[in-house]
This record gives sequence, C-alpha cells and structure tokens, in this order.
Amino acid sequence: MTEKVRSNWRNIAIVGPYLSGKTTLLESLLFVTGATTRKGSVAEGNTVGDSAPEAQQRQMSVEVSAACTEYGGVNFTFLDCPGSIEFAQETDNALIGVGSAVVVCEPDLSRVLTLAPLFKFLDDWEIPHIVFINKMDRPTSSFGEVLSALRQVSSRPLVPHQYPIRQGDNVTGFIDLVSEQAFQFHEGAPSDPIPLPDSLKEEEHLARQEILESLADFDDNLLEELLEDIEPPQEEIVKDLKMELGADLIVPVFLGVATEDYGVRHLLDALLRETPEPSETAKRRGIDAKADRPIAQVLKTYYTPQGGKQSLVRVWNGTLTDGMTLDGSRIGGIYRLMGGEQKSLQEAQIGAIVALGRLDTAQTGDTLSDDGSVELPKAEALAPVFALAIAPERRKDEVKMSSALSKLVEEDPALTWEQHADTHEIILWGQGEIHIKVALDRLRRKYNLPMTTRQPKVQYKETIRQSVSSVHGRYKHQSGGHGQFGDVYLDIKPLERGAGFEFNETIVGGVVPKQYIPGVETGVREYLEQGPLGFPVVDVAVTLTNGSYHSVDSSEQAFKQAARVAMQAGMPQCQPALLEPIASVDISTPNEFTSKVLQLISVRRGQILGYEAIAGWKGWDKVSAYLPESEMQDLIVELRSLTMGVGFFNWKYDRLQQVPEKLVERILSQLSDD
Repeated sequence: MTEKVRSNWRNIAIVGPYLSGKTTLLESLLFVTGATTRKGSVAEGNTVGDSAPEAQQRQMSVEVSAACTEYGGVNFTFLDCPGSIEFAQETDNALIGVGSAVVVCEPDLSRVLTLAPLFKFLDDWEIPHIVFINKMDRPTSSFGEVLSALRQVSSRPLVPHQYPIRQGDNVTGFIDLVSEQAFQFHEGAPSDPIPLPDSLKEEEHLARQEILESLADFDDNLLEELLEDIEPPQEEIVKDLKMELGADLIVPVFLGVATEDYGVRHLLDALLRETPEPSETAKRRGIDAKADRPIAQVLKTYYTPQGGKQSLVRVWNGTLTDGMTLDGSRIGGIYRLMGGEQKSLQEAQIGAIVALGRLDTAQTGDTLSDDGSVELPKAEALAPVFALAIAPERRKDEVKMSSALSKLVEEDPALTWEQHADTHEIILWGQGEIHIKVALDRLRRKYNLPMTTRQPKVQYKETIRQSVSSVHGRYKHQSGGHGQFGDVYLDIKPLERGAGFEFNETIVGGVVPKQYIPGVETGVREYLEQGPLGFPVVDVAVTLTNGSYHSVDSSEQAFKQAARVAMQAGMPQCQPALLEPIASVDISTPNEFTSKVLQLISVRRGQILGYEAIAGWKGWDKVSAYLPESEMQDLIVELRSLTMGVGFFNWKYDRLQQVPEKLVERILSQLSDD
C-alpha cells in the first residue's frame, strides 16, 4: 500500500558523542509520539535505530538511521547519527541535509570537550542546533557547571531554555524559562505543572534574564523593553527564539532523561515551534523554492539484500515521483524509512527525507535534478588515518572481491581501498580500527567474503652511497643451434634524493649494436625492482660504457641477461642504504594536550616543525611534524587516547629518507621473519 507524503516536514539530526544516549532519545521520541508501541533498548538490540547487526553487536551506532513520526500535525524525520569519531563522515554527510540538529550530551564536565568538533561543523555549515543534556538523573556536575563548560566549546551563545528542579542529588523536574511554569517529572507520563518553588524564584529570575538578554542582542525592540523594565509577552520570546535559532545565532539548551521520557515532550514542543521550516533551510542553501523543479541530495547510500541499492535523499525542492528520471537515472521506488523497515510512497515533496531505489550512478553527496545542472555543497571527505592489508580467506573469492569493496565504499565514503603497486597488497583505509572492523564484518555478512588481515607493509626503498665503474656482465648460453651471447660493462653511481633513475650509454665503435641497447636498459630496470636489500632501488644512474657481441648468437634478450649479471655483481659494492617513506603530518589537538602530542611525535622518531593556534578553533593547536610512515600505523589510536578521542591529523607523503643504521638490521630481520 502506498501513501502520499505531505510537505509539512521537520528534519532533525540527533548527534552527540558516543554513549550520550542518542539512540535512546530517538526511541523516546518515537514512543511518546505514538510511532512505536514500546521502547526498544540498546542493550537488548531491538531499537529502531542501530538495526544493523554490526551496530547491535557493538551496542553503538555505526551508520545513519532514519525514522519518521508525526507530532502536532507536522511530519518529523529523525536521523540518528553515530557518535564515535570513527564514523564522523556518516554524521557529516547526514547533517548537510537537515533543517536542524539536537546535540545530545551528558552532565559530565570531563566529556564536554568531545563536542568541540561537532559544534565546529554545525557552526561552519550554519546548521541550527539545540542542546539536550541527557541523563540528568545521574549528573556528575551541576547544570551551571555543564552549561559553562559547553560555552567554552561553542562559538554560538548557549541559551538555557529550562532550569532544573532538584531534590537532593536528583533532578525531579524543571522550570520553563519562557513561560515561567514549573514541571515535575513522572515516569511513563507527561510532566505535571506545579507551582514555582519559592527557593528557586531568584535563580529562575536570573536565568530568565540571561535568556532575554541573549535574545535582545539580536532584537532592538526586546532590548528597549528590557531597558524600560517592560515584561515582554511570551509570544514575542518564542518568535525571537525561532528567528535566532533558525539563523543559527543562538543554541537553546534543554534537559531531561531519555530512558524515562523526562523532558522529551517539551523538547518536541520546541522542535515543532522553533526549528526552521523546509523552505527556510532551502533558502539558506541558496535554493530558489519558487522554481518548481525537483532537486534532491544524497545523504547516505545503502545496499540491502532485498531491495538492492537505495539512496537516502533530502528533497530540497519540487516533488519527486516514482519513475521520474534524475541525472539520467530512473527512480525505482520511493520509501519512507523506519530504521530497518520501509514503506512505499507515491511521491515526496520539499522537506522530505526518503530512500530512492535503483539510482545506480548516484553517490553519497551528489545533487540530483531533472537535468543534472545543479550542484550543492557536500561535506568534505575525511582523510584516511588507519589501514589494514586484507586478503580473502578463500582463494576463489578473489574474483568478486573488487565488486564487493566498491559497494562497501559506496555505502561508506570514509573507506577507500587500493592495490599497492610495490607491495601488491590490497589496502583498506578508514578512520580507525573499529571502523575497519565494521567494514570487514559487512564484507562477511553481506557478500560472504571473510577476510584475513595484517598491518600493511611499509614501502621501503633502497639506494646506493658509492659509485662503481666498469662492472662486467657476460651472458653466454649454448643449447644447440643458435646460442645466446651478451657482454656489457656498466658504471653505477648514486643520484640526489628524488632524482629517480637514469640510463645512459657512451658506446663508440658499435661494440654494442644500437638494437641491443634497449635490452640492456630493460635488464637494469628489472634488476632495480629488487636490490641487494630486497627492495626497489631509487636514485641511481647506470651508464653502458663498453661491451662486445657475437654476430650470430647475440640478441636483445641476451644483453638484457648480461645487464642483470652486471647489476648483481656491482650493486653490493655500492654501499646499499635502506630508505623509508617520511610523511608530513599536521596534528590538530586541544591545546591542553599539545605537550603530550609533542612527546608522542618525539618517541616515534618524528621531527617537530612547530605548532600554532588554529584559526577558528578556540583553544586548539596544530602541530606540524615529519614522521616516518612506519611509525604512523597506530598513530590515530594513541592520539585519540591522549586527547579524549577528539585529536585528528592530516598527512601526505613527503620524501624518502635514509633509515638510521641502528634500525636497519632490526627492520631487515623483521621482514625476513615475515
């Protein structure tokens, strides 16, 4: 049965750090609005969000989950986004399509810092957001302390919408600072209005003045009323909240306990009343809503066992209908998602977030339109920071491995893979160890591709430090009929770092005929693929200086073999040296951890170039360094451990550098063991 979608939508992303209670909040939102008849539990693995086996196994979100409900005559689509930094790309891709976000956090000062990257992304994209302080039944810090700490990591002013009512250490209710009505929490039921406690009247008055003064910074009329001691009407305050929130000028703060549904209905009221409508969000993205052309953007790609490829899209403009062609692909079904379940729709109008079937060429982040001429901004791709070399457990699976990996990367653009030219390993890159393990679990479950893994081989090279002259190589072979004969003399010398390989010849008198000289170069190049230490040789010049030939038995193949003989004899005399790849690394960290990051670089044989404050990141430093790539394989793991999970880095290959002599023997020994 199909269903027509109305255009009155609110799209809300639920975001926040790992374990803050996002999926539990979604369960509560769906339950109190009647979309579900019972609340699921993360521990029991039966929530609407986190329906994938990989999420249930780890009791954490590993991909974006969509769920729909209705409240106050408005259709809501909630996107439950992963909290782990290793799945930040999923969250970033989803956030660009929503009208607003609810940032879920705990009343724990030690974890507030983990919100900094999220606040930065929201502010950079000017995405309106509300803070919901969850788990207020077991706070480790006071509301005021948490609010103060949150203000240190947000560039937008945080405005408390509510004030907690305590009984001992427990939060039993709250005061709405707009209406000045107090409410008491009741398990399994809406909060009851109660008289404002006399003991809190002064604190409530100060907190309310704070919200009014924050709003007055953007409303001259409200400022005049405050200066003249005129009490602004409640309708004016709500109007200001809606305007300032919609413009991403303020961040309202709510509180509650999602496991008990405490504060959830009041959060819903605010989302209904104060968050921007779809047309406002489209206008903020520069989309002309008057032009009735279909425009959508892909927020997430899924491959499902039953329905094949599905693209989760935000409809920015116009109406999408089943069978319509977008960017050259025909829509093969429109679906409203409820976690792992779906419902067919006839159409989807502006503001809707729906799944479209069978858009084979659509990728996450793509803008879809009737003629393919529209391109909206998309979230920046995060640089890969962790890798494993992978191989199928069953040799017969090598044929289907490439196709499965391509689908895996479509679903999760934070993954990349390559077959390395030197080591011939297939390398899977991602955002961390858990991220890669989730990807491997998907390969096993979805595509029946169990994998073996190991750390990728370091791409060592070797070079020489000394020249040798007139190295002789002769190849003579007789096996009946024509024989094989080649005879060469080579000079071998080192080049400056990064020069690569040069081949020259100074033959005079035709002692080596011209038609055989390419064979000499080929033989030299083939030998340099694996030098005396066992690695590709770089920064070497080889010159053919002399030789001899046989008018009948000589051939290009014979001279190729003669060149290899000469290289085998000469290269060990040239003082071979092991080279390792060096990366240029920029590490971003809260400045309270900068000294630890500097120590981390030093113990990993890094060369520190300096550090400086990061523009636009309050309280953050960027540390620049050169680091051997062999020391980077678990760098992200230790960096996150040192920085409460928020530190990150970007890197790029810089150069090859000689390995210290004291490490060469150990490296060669380890490689021989492998």
